[in-house]
Amino acid sequence: MNLPFFWIDAFTDRVFSGNPAGVVPLERWLPDDVMQRIAFENGLSETAFFVRTGVDRLHLRWFTPAIEVDLCGHATLASAWVLFRELGQRGETVTFDSRSGPLVATRLGPDRFELDFPVRPTTTPCEAPLALLRGLGRAPELVLQAPARWMCLYPQAADVRSLRPDHALLAQVLPGRIIVTAPGDGDCDFVSRYFAPDAGVAEDPVTGSAHCTLTPYWAKRLGRPRLHARQVSARGGELWCELRGDRVGIIGQAVLYLRGTLSV
Repeated sequence: MNLPFFWIDAFTDRVFSGNPAGVVPLERWLPDDVMQRIAFENGLSETAFFVRTGVDRLHLRWFTPAIEVDLCGHATLASAWVLFRELGQRGETVTFDSRSGPLVATRLGPDRFELDFPVRPTTTPCEAPLALLRGLGRAPELVLQAPARWMCLYPQAADVRSLRPDHALLAQVLPGRIIVTAPGDGDCDFVSRYFAPDAGVAEDPVTGSAHCTLTPYWAKRLGRPRLHARQVSARGGELWCELRGDRVGIIGQAVLYLRGTLSV
């Protein structure tokens, strides 16, 4: 069986940066174990699969090399790019039905899209597990919990950039998804990095779903709903976010790296 395949670098305007996502358009669903094997074989932080259910509506799923996840920003952005740029999608919006409910993608330009995602707010400050502190290598000034995530606050962007985490130690942390963040240092409002060892991803280059937690936190702290964010991984990426009640608007660009065929 031959399947179309696209490799899209998301949350960037150039290849070799941003977060690479695989996109596999389907006419009907493959068995779950086959999709998981494709994602493992691709080796990308997420591979997205979608099946059309209407003119502007699709069912969307995301797989890391290890598990299926319930929300993914960069692979949703990549899927929207493929639909409009490669598959002839008409209009300006599409709706993806997902494990996290309906997600709307709006085309703002040839390679620029806005995603409408649910808020995932943090809760109260908490005591961090020792493995988290040791794994990060530098203690944050504050640790908050979010649904299935930790959010670790540092005083300066340079602190986040310079982290050299011990991924073996972070793999012992439960829940095993970790946002680290700090105020921006001049060209953005805040910076972040994201580690997800329990999903089979040591460090995710640019994480749209993490900004469902980051945006409400920084909007409250900075006193305004519209924010410019950078994820300062080795590849790096850029996002424009807006808090809208219980939703977050996330704008990003994407670029094609590869189009081809999978033989499975």
